[in-house]
Amino acid sequence: MSKSSSSIVLRVQSPDGTKRVEIAESGLLRELYEIVHKTFSFDDFDFALYKERNGTKEIASIRSQTVKECGLKHGDMIYLKSISGPSTSKQPERSSSQASIASTSSSSFSGAAGAGVGFSREATPSSGSTGAQAVLNGEDTVDVDLYKQDGRIQRKRDEKLCRHNSNGCCVHCSPLEPWDEAYLKEQKIKHFSFHSYLKKLTSGVDRGKFVALEDLNCKIKTGCRDHPPWPKGICSKCQPSAITLNRQTYRHIDNVMFENTGIVERFLNYWRTTGHQRIGILFGVYEIHPDVPLGIRARVAAIYEPPQESTRDSIRLLADEHEAEVDELAQKLGLRRVGWIFTDLLAENAAAGTVKQLRGIKTHFLTAQECILAGHLQNKYPNRCKYSSNGYFGSKFITVCVTGDDKKQVHMEGYAVSAQCMALVRDNCLIPTKDAPELGYIRESSEKQYVPDVYYKEKDAYGNEVQRLGRPLPVEYLLVDVPASTPMIPMFTFHERKDIAQYFPVENRLIDGHIQDFAALSDYLAKSRSLDFLDVMSDFHLLLYLYRMDMLPMKSQMSTLLEALRTKDRTIVNEWKNQEVWRTLEQLISASSHNDESSMNNDVEFVSASDVEQNWTCNHCTFINSRELPTCEICNLPR
Repeated sequence: MSKSSSSIVLRVQSPDGTKRVEIAESGLLRELYEIVHKTFSFDDFDFALYKERNGTKEIASIRSQTVKECGLKHGDMIYLKSISGPSTSKQPERSSSQASIASTSSSSFSGAAGAGVGFSREATPSSGSTGAQAVLNGEDTVDVDLYKQDGRIQRKRDEKLCRHNSNGCCVHCSPLEPWDEAYLKEQKIKHFSFHSYLKKLTSGVDRGKFVALEDLNCKIKTGCRDHPPWPKGICSKCQPSAITLNRQTYRHIDNVMFENTGIVERFLNYWRTTGHQRIGILFGVYEIHPDVPLGIRARVAAIYEPPQESTRDSIRLLADEHEAEVDELAQKLGLRRVGWIFTDLLAENAAAGTVKQLRGIKTHFLTAQECILAGHLQNKYPNRCKYSSNGYFGSKFITVCVTGDDKKQVHMEGYAVSAQCMALVRDNCLIPTKDAPELGYIRESSEKQYVPDVYYKEKDAYGNEVQRLGRPLPVEYLLVDVPASTPMIPMFTFHERKDIAQYFPVENRLIDGHIQDFAALSDYLAKSRSLDFLDVMSDFHLLLYLYRMDMLPMKSQMSTLLEALRTKDRTIVNEWKNQEVWRTLEQLISASSHNDESSMNNDVEFVSASDVEQNWTCNHCTFINSRELPTCEICNLPR
């Protein structure tokens, strides 16, 4: 880059990327702050500049010192740190890349036997919906707790090998590091935990050193002035490096645990009724996993089913108008989105209850399109990490596939995609192949987009390790296994019902007997008369229906109820039952039930001439009903 003799160019590295600023050598440091403020389009001056990456040697914003006097030279790198948080710009690069993904056209994906999933990008959850768990310095509570733990695996004294007394310690009984390969192999743990990975980076004599986690970049660096922008020019300074895929040795989530089998059975009931596939969003919490050193477990309490169109072989997600309300309700219940689940099931013998095995080592575990959707969702729900320059690294968002196993039984498999896959999806470099679901394809560079070469290593017919170009690319290089399980002793965030028919209907199931409406609410409450009121209301899908109800202002009155349900406080729940909003709802239910009984005997009911002459308007939803209807056709409330 050319420059005049009186000006210099500085590189400013921030959590949202690196940009160049130009300033005169005689310019004041105060002017440097103003130029940086304008270059990054900040709302305020809530940031500081440093000469060192670790936040030392601050460049003070003063009017009595020039850039030259401060010791800054042409080409120097300075570091921007936010005073209030990890990101200070109005539109960080991460968000813009996610927006580019969200604006792409809808696509569909199919499995080995045609079963699979499709989605509309614009219908996926918005970034920033990170749930209700308390955070400290932006990070999840479970991460903060794990930072405080040493993580070493304690061992007892070996009676055969140890020659010291009970207070001594030797190589045979000394604690093991949490990433010890022999121990993990013995315990059949395929990947060590993310926090074990962080400990390993700072192990040995360098324990406590600064760790910098950086996401893979597949895009051309902007702002290079040595040549015209792509496709007219590119240089080694702005060109992204070629990528060699490696199998990820760690994972952010070490296990996904459904609190009880009823959660999954309720979800699978749709497939058993219709034979169509289904997608659900997992709501739960993150907690410390006791069986994996420094591990994290996702505990699932409920499955929300977004609007979708499905067949035996495909699923298409639709725009969810109530997405914000779902997240708001979950937050008040102490839950958050922790992953997604989908079915790929084909019945083989209905009488025996067996299903076909569609996935396995001989076919595929996840299709390329499913990996792309998983990467998209993981980018939408990134993991907060203090060791990353932009405040995020990887994701705890998990993928669960319900399919048939080698014994032809319904089986769950959990996965996550690697950080490399997340970067390829984020930068729109990875696409599915047409005929082979187990293969992805790296885009070729075009006038609109430069795509770096992506390689992977495999063994040839002679056992030699060779490097291949990722066109096509086996998606197994992008996958990380996450075991899915249910506990030996069931857990219940929400009340258990003995019969699935006693549950309140699940949302967005447009089939007979599964529709959420006022009649379903009346029927559910009638079946639950013998239960305590806390147990009656302890149902995620019931609460969501009440929270979204239009005829009564339930949403504004439910905060106390939701908090009491979260803490299992029966006293407060029973007090809420006596509030006016619930008593009004009970009166409407009672009137509706009485009217239904009257309509069953309408052969002897006297109808006045005025009723016959004209239609009537519902006082609750304003729908104009036919004159012979005793209840509203839309909201099912009495005339």
